[in-house]
Parts: sequence; C-alpha cells; structure tokens
Amino acid sequence: MLYHKIFEHKTSKTWVVFVHGAGGSNVVWFRQLRDFKKHFNVLLVDLRGHGKSKASYSKEEMYRFDEIALDVIKTMDHLHIEKAHFVGISLGCIIIRAIDKLAPARAESIILGGAVVQFNKKINALVSLARLLNSILPYMWLYRLNAWILIPSKKHAQSRKLFIREAIQLGEKEFRKWLHMSDEIRYNLKEFIVKEASAPVLYLMGDRDHMFLPMVTDLVKKHFNSKLEVITNSGHVCNLDQPDAFNQRSIRFIKSISG
Repeated sequence: MLYHKIFEHKTSKTWVVFVHGAGGSNVVWFRQLRDFKKHFNVLLVDLRGHGKSKASYSKEEMYRFDEIALDVIKTMDHLHIEKAHFVGISLGCIIIRAIDKLAPARAESIILGGAVVQFNKKINALVSLARLLNSILPYMWLYRLNAWILIPSKKHAQSRKLFIREAIQLGEKEFRKWLHMSDEIRYNLKEFIVKEASAPVLYLMGDRDHMFLPMVTDLVKKHFNSKLEVITNSGHVCNLDQPDAFNQRSIRFIKSISG
C-alpha cells in the first residue's frame, strides 16, 4: 500500500487526488493543500519508491509503468474513493493518463500541470544520454543537469532546488528503476496522443516551459475534450512557481465539472 494522507472536508463529497512526478513526493503539493482542502476532500500519495512509500517496494528489482498507476487505484479502493478529480505535475501527468486508461470510470476530471505529452528529439536524446551515462556518473549529476534543462530560469531557482532536493531523497537505486521504464513511458505517450482521456482535461502550463508548452499547445488543438491555460511568469513546475494561479484555475475547473 502506498503511503498516503487524507484530508476530509466536513460537507463536500468531492475528492481530489494529487499525483507527483518522478523524483518527488507528496511534499511538492504543499502550496496547493491549504486552498484545496477548503473546498474538497484531498488524497496525497507517495508513489512507489518515493517518499515514505520507498521502504515498501525497495526489494523489487524493476517496476512496470502500469503497476505505478495501479498502486494509486488500489489506494483509492482501500479508502473507498469511487471517483475523483486527478491533479498531476510533470511525469505524474503520464501516471494519471495511465490510471484513466486502466480505470476510465474513476476520473471526473483531469488537471495536468507542466504536462509531459511526448518525447521529442531533444527529450529522447536526454533519456538516451542518461541511460548511457548512468553506469558512469553519479545519478545526481544527471538529475541536476535535468533540473537545469527543465527549470533554467534564475527566477525559478526555488522550484529547481526543491526538484533536486526531492531527487536526493529518491536515491540512485530508485532512479535507475524509473529510468529503466523510459521505453514504456514513451509507448504510453504515443497511445495517449491518439486516444483522448475519458474525462475533461485542463492543461496548466507555464509560459516559460520551453520544453513542453509547444507540444501541449499542438495536442490540445487535436483533442476535443481538452483545454489549455497558460500561467504567466512560470516555468515547468507551475504549481510551485505560481501557486495562486494554479490553485484558482484548478479549483474553478473542478467546480465547473462537479457543480
């Protein structure tokens, strides 16, 4: 069972499930929690190998990507949460799409922040380089390089520091397990580009997310069930860079769906 935290609302029946990205933990949502729990029931999870879920899966040699998604579904089952609005950041967005693929009736809406929707030539090159150098260089060198590529602006140094700090806690063994899944992730993304989610999707992207914003912009033009809102003065980790804008737009979207 994943480590999780729940915050129950006195009157609301609506649940929001937050899914962090690779190298993170439920801590990355600290700037969302106060606003969201005013309106909804909230479930925070640490994905397998991350945060306080790390010890439960440390003996497993490798992971399968669908298993990561199933962990979240099983946690919801354990808590008797039938349906929820899902909020993800970065690679957590791919996990939410995988959850929706495996259990399409569970998502009432999907909010994807700093979404990764495709591996373009640049990302494929970075992944290939990481796999090549993983056995030579300390993993944190690779992760710091990745952090600087995704979050290059000096204005977002605080987000970059949190990104790196969480990766340090992940550890080299877990980093290798997630890197090993890159082919599965790439395969899932190809499927998600063609097939729309079963629930309405809101993409929240920073205007300075130079790596992924162009790809999301193109994708939304092709999907009828999705819309994009761009958050100004924000990079890839838009929930941390501009939490007020992220929270307001997310909560408004959820309320427009749940009524």
